[in-house]
Amino acid sequence: MYSETKYISEKFRARGPLVSVEFFPPKDEEGARRIERTAAALKPFGPDFVSVTYGAGGSSRERTRAYGEVLKNAYGFDVMPHLTCVGHSADELRAVLRDYQRSGFKNILALRGDPPKGQTDFVPHPQGFSYAADLVKLIRDEFPEFCVGVAGYPETHPEATSPGDDLRHLAAKVKAGAAFVSTQLFFDNKKYFAFVDRCRTAGINVPILPGLMPALSLKQARNFCASCRAEFPEALADRLTAAGDDPLAQTAVGVEWARAQVKGLLAGGAPGFHLYLLNRSEAALALFGLLRADGVLPRAH
Repeated sequence: MYSETKYISEKFRARGPLVSVEFFPPKDEEGARRIERTAAALKPFGPDFVSVTYGAGGSSRERTRAYGEVLKNAYGFDVMPHLTCVGHSADELRAVLRDYQRSGFKNILALRGDPPKGQTDFVPHPQGFSYAADLVKLIRDEFPEFCVGVAGYPETHPEATSPGDDLRHLAAKVKAGAAFVSTQLFFDNKKYFAFVDRCRTAGINVPILPGLMPALSLKQARNFCASCRAEFPEALADRLTAAGDDPLAQTAVGVEWARAQVKGLLAGGAPGFHLYLLNRSEAALALFGLLRADGVLPRAH
């Protein structure tokens, strides 16, 4: 059994960059094997925490908790499960939180959540919440032992009416008790730093952890950018195109771009980075190895 889970808010006060990765619950046996292989491969690099996503309407509720426990108990990671408002009443959310509490988790990423597949608009449960800020308030009021993180959007949430409106929603989440912000992915560091400046001007002073994803192919990266309305740099598109149909060459391009992003972010004062790795370790291991060689990360242990 590993030591007791630590609060992520405390980790931001430690020396060195905070490094985290995101897993999603597997849907089948092969996916289960992949997540365990990835966890084992990443363990020597000692991520400060890992997060586990949550399906729309609780579709992966049990798997989020179950694989969160695997990552926590078998691999010793500090785990932050996601929790969304989609399809849940307030009482159901309380039940999920009690489950997380009993399982020994201390950190939650509180999200409104995206509409289920086939739906274009978010429709709250009749006895549920319309905004993530409401979920944050519920957690802080009734489950104060949890450290709560929330999502931020450097290039504005796709459903926001304006960047200012999006920032007001983020400020409401922080006012309700969020301890830190983890951002949506982006490929241009200027977007992150401009976002941080806007947040500070708006009085949002909690740590803002930048979210990154190595582009493993041109198609994959464009699809993700389209889904969250993030800008895809033409320079990166050109490099991926030049790599041709070779998956290894494309991955190398994506890893090198992410490497430059991390170094630029840390040099500019970012507190660390959060890596979206899609349960695959190859790109993450390559990136961590390069950053270790650069002296950005401590040596594997």
